[in-house]
Amino acid sequence: MKVLNKKSTKIKRINLRKTSTISEKNLWKHLRAKRFHNLKFFRQYGIGEYIVDFYCPQLKLVIELDGKIHDSILHKEYDDIRDKFMKDINILVVRFKNKEVIDDIELVLKKLKIIILNKQQ
Repeated sequence: MKVLNKKSTKIKRINLRKTSTISEKNLWKHLRAKRFHNLKFFRQYGIGEYIVDFYCPQLKLVIELDGKIHDSILHKEYDDIRDKFMKDINILVVRFKNKEVIDDIELVLKKLKIIILNKQQ
């Protein structure tokens, strides 16, 4: 069974890439083209029926950037179900608030570096 980048999510993935948030654009500048620790990241990547903000297949690492909508109870429940799905297929999900990325991208990158170093051990 195909799990990555299913055809059923293709149009949505394309549309999400066209309408990236400021925080997604900001982080993408640092992740794209193997700029971050020579790791290949993809944006708006399909995993199962879900679309994640950023994915590094080499590390099986998802990076999610959460806006205020993620504070609602319904969205938290959805995120929990989604994160469990990722965990069940051995993918680590790391979440940052949009505000963190906008206000202090260097701190976000330092946190990511620590996570990556731990995953590589």
